[in-house]
Amino acid sequence: MKPRHFFDTNVLLYSISSDACDQAKRQRAIDLLDEDGGALSIQVLQEFYVQATRPTRAVRASHNDALKLISSWKRFAVQDLTMSVFSQALKIKEAFGFSYWDSAIIAAAGELGCELLYSEDMSHGQRVMGVKIVNPFE
Repeated sequence: MKPRHFFDTNVLLYSISSDACDQAKRQRAIDLLDEDGGALSIQVLQEFYVQATRPTRAVRASHNDALKLISSWKRFAVQDLTMSVFSQALKIKEAFGFSYWDSAIIAAAGELGCELLYSEDMSHGQRVMGVKIVNPFE
């Protein structure tokens, strides 16, 4: 089955948030992660690990807890960083003005053929290379 939606790092981070202000976002993230047809990239998993375990995070995940979560997310389609994704990311950055990192996420979503990219950090409703960016927390 082709993945339909791609998760940005913030969806993964909200799914583990214990901040009282984030509880609605946490539940929404969990609901999204429970749907079939999800995808992410190695970059998203790397960003999740770095942010979830960083020493300055209010409630920090242990190395082992982060690894368990990452392992559970291997059930999704996972896009590797390839020359194709890298090249496409550079084109997206040039054409649309996103940061390289956001461009690489969009490129990975496109490479997998995803229709939607769930992200709080990008332009809600914008279509880039066939991928529609949706802020699921609005």
